[in-house]
Amino acid sequence: MSNDAPTPEQEVVDLCRDLIRIDTTNTGDLDTCAGERAAAEWVAARLAEVGVEPQLRESAPGRTSLVARVEGTDPGRGALLVHGHLDVVPADPSEWSVHPFSGEVRDGFVWGRGAVDMKDFDAMVLAVVRHWRRTGYRPPRDVVLAFTADEEAGGELGAHFLVERHPELLEGCTEAIGEVGGFSYSISDDLRLYLIQTAEKGIDWLRLHARGRPGHGSMVHEDNAVTALAEAVARVGRHRFPVVVTPTVRAFLEEVSAALGVELDPDDPEAAVAKLGHLARIIGATIRNTANPTRLEAGYKDNVIPGRATATIDCRTLPGQSELFLEQLRELIGPDLEIEYVQRQPAIETSFDGPLVDAMAAALRAVDPGARAVPYMLSAGTDAKAFSRLGIRCFGFAPLRLPSDLNFAALFHGVDERVPVEGLEFGVRVLDRFLRDRKSTRLNSSH
Repeated sequence: MSNDAPTPEQEVVDLCRDLIRIDTTNTGDLDTCAGERAAAEWVAARLAEVGVEPQLRESAPGRTSLVARVEGTDPGRGALLVHGHLDVVPADPSEWSVHPFSGEVRDGFVWGRGAVDMKDFDAMVLAVVRHWRRTGYRPPRDVVLAFTADEEAGGELGAHFLVERHPELLEGCTEAIGEVGGFSYSISDDLRLYLIQTAEKGIDWLRLHARGRPGHGSMVHEDNAVTALAEAVARVGRHRFPVVVTPTVRAFLEEVSAALGVELDPDDPEAAVAKLGHLARIIGATIRNTANPTRLEAGYKDNVIPGRATATIDCRTLPGQSELFLEQLRELIGPDLEIEYVQRQPAIETSFDGPLVDAMAAALRAVDPGARAVPYMLSAGTDAKAFSRLGIRCFGFAPLRLPSDLNFAALFHGVDERVPVEGLEFGVRVLDRFLRDRKSTRLNSSH
């Protein structure tokens, strides 16, 4: 134990840079993924340095996740799961201002793939836990750390693998925090909304298959699979599904409307969303189901009409909307195309209440007096989908105070991904306060 140990603020930037420098690109194809093993071993070493015993589990060669438990002072309280993924989406260096795996610090930001998705939070968690161990601090409840593989491809080789094959590592966890939440949206100089994720849309990744009659490309051909597929894909890509306001989205819009002084019309939430600036892209996708074509595949020679054509559609569905969405999609594409599901994971939603939520809000206000915590729905999916299968109540809370002019939404999977140095330092201060809160959970017997 030492009172001279570096503070989390002093460590977090270097931890984040070091993690970014480890290429953990997840292409979704085992043959081309960089693999998370090196990052998991690096995290394990940082934990072992301070006496935390890590457990590494490999679902496929190189696809490694890590779980560790930091024992709390009260075993009667449910454990809190703190999770972050180690993999990142691909990045083309030719498109970036800096090399995406450099971890360069420039203009007050740490740059690199994973800077906000989500090696920043991984670094925050490590910085806080390392400081605890160096100073002899024990949290009020067990804190289970999970650093996972494969989140960017749906988590089958990461979080879902842990839930299905190694649930004993998560024993006793009743609540969880992870991405994407706790980030700020500036209303004025003295008011910032911090969006806490209490819901996320479902994942319905599917492929459309069109079949036709093969033939010579020089002839008149009425039964062309490429034509049938292209027409269906165009209809899907241009379609806007009906607006559906869920409880989480309604609560968020009411908070924003009050903060902005804009009257909310429940029948026209798009009017409120349109006033959110950079945030409109994230929130606008949570008031309806969405379907975006992402890949096309057909043919094997320039002068041959193929008998089959395939498109991949990235569909995201609101809580309780998956089956209705499928009916709407079937009507949209017509009866002749085959629908093949690649992956289906349901939407999740919880309420914005309880001691854990109170602790989040209190920690934010303690570090930023202008903070107001509000619930929101994430338009994408996270590892929370896996952990919720164990009955764990999941939230997105990776605290960041952001510059008011930063287009945060565009950084996820985008070019020149970066995180503010001051945001990282803010995040560890909030996270430390939050995890130390002794009122942040009820006793197990109350669940």
